[in-house]
Amino acid sequence: MRIDDYLTGVCTVGISGHVRPDGDCVGACMSMYLYLKKNYPNIKADVFLEKIPQELTFIKDSDKINNDFVSDVQNYDLFIVLDCGKERTGGAEKFFENAKKTINIDHHVSNSGTGDANYVVPTASSACELVYDVIDKERIDAEIAKTIYTGMVTDTGVFKYSNTSPKTMEIAARLISYGFDFGSLIDHVFYEKTYLQNQILGRALLESIRLLDGRCIVSVISKQTMEFYGAVSSDLDGIVSQMLLTIGVDCSIFAYEIAPLEYKVSLRSNGAVDVAKVAGIFGGGGHQRAAGCSVNGTYHDVINNIMRYVQHQLEE
Repeated sequence: MRIDDYLTGVCTVGISGHVRPDGDCVGACMSMYLYLKKNYPNIKADVFLEKIPQELTFIKDSDKINNDFVSDVQNYDLFIVLDCGKERTGGAEKFFENAKKTINIDHHVSNSGTGDANYVVPTASSACELVYDVIDKERIDAEIAKTIYTGMVTDTGVFKYSNTSPKTMEIAARLISYGFDFGSLIDHVFYEKTYLQNQILGRALLESIRLLDGRCIVSVISKQTMEFYGAVSSDLDGIVSQMLLTIGVDCSIFAYEIAPLEYKVSLRSNGAVDVAKVAGIFGGGGHQRAAGCSVNGTYHDVINNIMRYVQHQLEE
């Protein structure tokens, strides 16, 4: 696919990704937006996303993201959904449904493609890698390169996850040739935390427990604890990955309460457990080493139900 082939005669383009946007989602949407803005200044382009994480607000024009999903354009000439199918776009789905043409670009194996044209490549590291595939490499600049790189760094765990391929590294090498400070970018996006985030990370680690002969580590944060610290969901990013960096641990599970008897669960693995399969049982999804889902029940119910499937894989 070449995105330029779909822009003939197009005056309005809408762009969106999934609810609770992460680095790859934001990077993919904003790099597509910046590409259109640079090379097609006569096209009116709008990005629709929920509020993005604070650490991603350095991305150029991120302040132009439409968070309220209200637009004076009801029928976009083209609507592009990135990093998910149309059903996960929240308030932007109505624009996708009313658009004259639609494109879906994604790397999740669970997405069969929901656009008139689809570019779904489950072997790709990220949606940002696919954005790089479809744009004209001769027509990007340092800001576009930096934004694509941001999403790739996020979804590969700084190129540590199994979705990192030789192609991923080749693209990353081309992107950093544009001269942006990629070291500082990685520190800012992946490692820097606020004082509050460090406090709640410490709380999660302090109260974690190891199960299954120490091969699985689990921690849960209640709604009451979040209210005590004044924490929101974005303050919990990275906790599950830090838990996995425990000697002897093959799988980490972190859950936080989003409503009475409802928990948002994140799972990480070093490869011994396919956490995407576990998350899929509960209506979630993701990748072999990084996945998530929402589960109803008490704290003990949630952990016990998930642990059954983790234990089954580890015993196999």
